[in-house]
Amino acid sequence: MELTDYLTRCDLVAILRGVTPDAVVAIGEVLAEAGFAAIEVPLNSPDPIESIRRLAARFAGRLLIGAGTVMSAAQVAAVADAGGRLVVLPHADPAVVRAAKSRAMLAVPGFFTPTEAFEMLAAGADGLKLFPAEAASPAVLKSLRAVLPTGTAVLPVGGIDAGNIAAWRAAGAAGFGIGSSIYKPGDTPEIVAAKARLLRAA
Repeated sequence: MELTDYLTRCDLVAILRGVTPDAVVAIGEVLAEAGFAAIEVPLNSPDPIESIRRLAARFAGRLLIGAGTVMSAAQVAAVADAGGRLVVLPHADPAVVRAAKSRAMLAVPGFFTPTEAFEMLAAGADGLKLFPAEAASPAVLKSLRAVLPTGTAVLPVGGIDAGNIAAWRAAGAAGFGIGSSIYKPGDTPEIVAAKARLLRAA
């Protein structure tokens, strides 16, 4: 499946920064129940590869599972070996994008300028992560969309919550990376379920 197939099901990507392997499947269950189609475990979480392995085993064929804060080709390989299919970068690194594509994974690098955006598309990116979105605006995204190839999936990440999703979507966002608005370390499945309902309603 393509990135847009998952975003069509639900345009919110849950970023579980700080989640532990013992908690991750229960969190994944409530997200799946809420209709989320993609989950990202940042690699600066505790034992992230094990969390990805457990999610991939539990939700194979149902959800897009992968890693965030991916910084090297070696990390791409570790995520792939754990069953992850999504690689999200905080930055614009064509070598990491190409490493992900060589493993038939979906790659979403971070960018902040048109130069970075076009470089990442040339490297094979499946989508672009506008990061940090707090430092940009829906107006910036609208201007970028005017020059990016038609159909380019741009996902604002950073500071996205139920209160600003509509403005970003109106500017052309194809999806959103949702961090602390969906999960903070220590959140119970019940807390995450309540946050998920609020975000889905938005």
